[in-house]
Amino acid sequence: MADFIGAVDQGTTSTRFMVFDHAGQEVARHQLEHEQVLPRAGWVEHNPLEIWDRTQSVIGSALTSAGITSADLAAIGITNQRETAIVWDRRTGRPFHNAIVWQDTRTAAIAKALDADGRGDVIRAKSGLPPATYFSGGKIQWLLENVDGLRAAAERGDAVFGTPDTWVVWNLTGGPDGGLHVTDVTNASRTMLMDLTTLDWDDELLGFFGIPRAMLPSIHPSSHPEAFGVTSGDRRTAKVPIAGVLGDQQAATVGQVCFEPGEAKNTYGTGNFLLLNTGEELVRSRNGLLTTVAYQLGDAKPVYALEGSIAVTGSAVQWLRDQLGIISGASEVERLAAQVEDTGGVYFVPAFSGLFAPYWRSDARGAIVGLSRFNTNAHLARATLEAICYQSRDVAEAMEADSGVEMTCLKVDGGVTANSLCMQLQADILGVPVSRPVVAETTALGAAYAAGLATGFWSGTDELRENWAEDRRWEPSWSEDQRREGYRGWKKAVERTLDWEED
Repeated sequence: MADFIGAVDQGTTSTRFMVFDHAGQEVARHQLEHEQVLPRAGWVEHNPLEIWDRTQSVIGSALTSAGITSADLAAIGITNQRETAIVWDRRTGRPFHNAIVWQDTRTAAIAKALDADGRGDVIRAKSGLPPATYFSGGKIQWLLENVDGLRAAAERGDAVFGTPDTWVVWNLTGGPDGGLHVTDVTNASRTMLMDLTTLDWDDELLGFFGIPRAMLPSIHPSSHPEAFGVTSGDRRTAKVPIAGVLGDQQAATVGQVCFEPGEAKNTYGTGNFLLLNTGEELVRSRNGLLTTVAYQLGDAKPVYALEGSIAVTGSAVQWLRDQLGIISGASEVERLAAQVEDTGGVYFVPAFSGLFAPYWRSDARGAIVGLSRFNTNAHLARATLEAICYQSRDVAEAMEADSGVEMTCLKVDGGVTANSLCMQLQADILGVPVSRPVVAETTALGAAYAAGLATGFWSGTDELRENWAEDRRWEPSWSEDQRREGYRGWKKAVERTLDWEED
């Protein structure tokens, strides 16, 4: 068997390809950002052709940097930004429109209408999701209603939909020349269109959105030796099995080896995503969380999770860089925030796309409150880091209420975990230790694990557990009074963001 596993991590702001060895250690990576297209307030788009171009580039560059070829890969896994919607012509491979990104809020009226007439309760019961701008179903409906000729093309079977995993796999396996139109249960569970119990598209849900079933990819387990095909290759390039597909947060759950009920992880990326493994049991949230598929390995039963999704965390740091210009790079925010001992009373609620879990308020908008003449850009930088942590506390409290399990330690991963001040603040605000693994980029690692399990590169989940090792742990340092008062101020700040957008 070949010595390595590859993983495409197609994220919200960039695409990377990583290569791992049998010990789960990184051998190579290459990463490229893609443009964030912002046509108007609340709209966020990506160019699917740019994403595919970046995917090809990062694969080639990572392999070259490691001095290996595709023949050295036993398999490839794919992980991706989940709810982003792409619709393209299966005959030509040309998108009908830019991808509508998960952060986009243009479908607020669609989501509100679903909840107004009772259909929202059916969506919650079947899909585990509330009607919200976050998920793919409303985005597909918007495209069908607003792109000339798209509905006719969809009804002919020429226009097809996919989240970015489907788009990448379709192109890797040949595109217009026989590319496979497939997805996995985790990505399908983020559309509002799949029944969590049958793991299939639901005709009643499709009818709510007016979506032709022929548009949708076939749904498969997250880890499978054949379902996702092989890379198309040529005479110079070996054909490699694509044996694992997972939505990014589910991939991080696998990468953090959260295979037992009660195990949880928090990923810090563009947004934050806290997942709690609930095993083979479907747990319905009463506190604003999502019920979702965590993963399905081969023919085994699906494993479910509760998820708290936060729209804007790491991207708030990008906002400081790109829109305000108070830092020139994301790594500078820690240095700037460390110049002050606290936020000086400032709270920043980055509700740029409304508020996701546990509030689900699309009418919310970002707010900076508590300002005085005393405050500086350092206070704002620190308030941004605290906002990441307070939003995670909101979700953690909802998760404890739903599950009845008190958190004793939080496993963390993702790019923001390189910010030691932010992780210390997270421990302080939660009041529990925070633990980062040696391989912090667990999203790509989880996709690699899924592919490796399917092809026998790894023997089972017990072997994957042996690969996990702690790199660093942060212990809480705040007093209970400090923690309580800080959170009280945060809740007041959140109240200020609500009812901003009117019907």
